Amino acid sequence: MLKVKSQKLKVKKMFGQVMLLTVLLLGGTILGATTIAGYLMIQKIQIASDITNSTKAIFAAATGIEWELFRKFKDPNFPKPVLSNGATFESSVSEDGSVIKSIGTSLRTSRAFELQFVTPALFGLPQP
Repeated sequence: MLKVKSQKLKVKKMFGQVMLLTVLLLGGTILGATTIAGYLMIQKIQIASDITNSTKAIFAAATGIEWELFRKFKDPNFPKPVLSNGATFESSVSEDGSVIKSIGTSLRTSRAFELQFVTPALFGLPQP
C-alpha cells in the first residue's frame, strides 16, 4: 500500500513539472511573437515617417536641376536658392555641359537626379 502511494505521489510531482514547463514554453513563444511583431511595427512607423524627408529630398534635387538649367540658358549669375523646408541640394555640371547632377538632402535622406543632354544624331535623327 505504501509503495502504491509513493508511486502516485511521483506521478503527481511529474505532472506538476510538465505543467510548469508547458506554461513556460507557451509564455516564451508568445513573448517571442509579440517581440517580433513590435519590431516590425517600429520599422513600418520609421519608414512611414521617413516618406516626408524623402519627398523633401526629391524636390530639393529637382530644384538643383532646375537651378542649373536656369543658369545655363537664362542667367549664369543667378544665386543658389534657399529652400524653406530645411532641405538642401548640391548640383554639378560636367565640363562639356552635357550632364547635370543634383543631390537633394533632407535630414538623413538623400535623393539624386541626373540630366543628360543628347544630340539628335545619337538617335539617328537629322541635325537641326
